[in-house]
Parts: sequence; C-alpha cells; structure tokens
Amino acid sequence: MVMKNPKFWQVAEVQVTYKSRVPAADLPQISSSYDAENILRQNWSDDIDFIEEFVVLFLNRANKVKGLFRVSRGGTCGTVVDAKVVFAAAIKAMAAGIILAHNHPSGSLIPSQADLSLTKKLRAAGETLEVPVLDHIILAPFNGYYSFADEGTL
Repeated sequence: MVMKNPKFWQVAEVQVTYKSRVPAADLPQISSSYDAENILRQNWSDDIDFIEEFVVLFLNRANKVKGLFRVSRGGTCGTVVDAKVVFAAAIKAMAAGIILAHNHPSGSLIPSQADLSLTKKLRAAGETLEVPVLDHIILAPFNGYYSFADEGTL
C-alpha cells in the first residue's frame, strides 16, 4: 500500500486582480514626455536627490495613466530592476503600454551604459508580451529630464 504525502500535493493559489478606484475619464493623459515628467514628479518620493528609484507608469490604449508601480529603490548610484516584476505588474494591470522611469541623484541626464542596456532588454520583453515600452525617462533632482523616445535612443 502506497501512502500519499498530502503536503506534497498542496500548492499555493495564484490570484490576479487589478482594482481601479479612479474613473477612466479622470485619469491623467500623456501626450508627451513633458506630461509624463509632470506626473512622475508629482508622485516621486521626497528623496529624489539621494536614492535612485525605478518606477513604471501603466497606460491604457488612450495613453491615460492607469497606475504607477515602484519597482525598486536602491542606493545613491543604482537600483536593481527585474523584468519579470515589471511585466508581471503591467500584465496584472492590463496595461496597453508602459513608460519606464528612474532618477539620477547626481543630476546627470546622460544615460549610462546600464541604462541603455536595461532599456533595450525591457523593450524586447515588452514587444514579446505585446506591452510596448513607450518611453524611458531619467529625472534629475528638482528639474530636467531625459526622454529616450525624444532623443531617439528607445
């Protein structure tokens, strides 16, 4: 007689939910990198000049912002970004497109090689999943930004 171990057969339940508390008519719309910068700055943490963060805006088909997701916080000169985390959240929110963003506490608006490489990697993943990366914005503390889309580096 073979006994089954009941714990072996137990698995975690996976739930996928997205709940918006804002009517679509009231969502902010993005028509340029300037609009994205304004929305990002209004929702960024208070330590933009100290800690590097990576944030993603989720957009619907009308380029209205469905939500903002803080992917990671790092140190003064970098943060780790996991593509699986970015796109798991984007798919959960049923995003039609995403805008990537991070800050450079140093104030430099020049993308690093790591920034360029990450953008390329996330853009390829977005194409595969049909969740396009529409832009990647680097924010300098207090004012100034770099848009990969505007500069042709997307």
